[in-house]
Amino acid sequence: MSKRGGFPGGFGGGFGGGFGGMNINQLMKEAKKMQADMEKSQEELAVQEFDASTGGGAVKVVVTGDKMIKSLELNKDVVDPEDVEMLQDLIMTCVNEAMRKVDSAQAQAMGKYNIPGLNL
Repeated sequence: MSKRGGFPGGFGGGFGGGFGGMNINQLMKEAKKMQADMEKSQEELAVQEFDASTGGGAVKVVVTGDKMIKSLELNKDVVDPEDVEMLQDLIMTCVNEAMRKVDSAQAQAMGKYNIPGLNL
């Protein structure tokens, strides 16, 4: 005679005994804790500063973890009215490098949570 209303592996009629012994309430509690931890990590990252420089220090930038430029310094020797394109390239390269540093720190901070499908 076969059992009715159950699943192999002990899921039974409800989910209370499933999920490796973890009930839904415990699972929800863990999810809320993880969410709070992630929010705290994001807040901590937002106030951190990341810097980069290009052109041998001709251009320096400081950005925050929430990707806001905090400061931008240009060495006066790099300001050449005849070669504005070079200055633009140096600034763009410098800002992009600082943003890559933020992205890397963000991926490292959020990577510890190991959530499938979370691409940062």
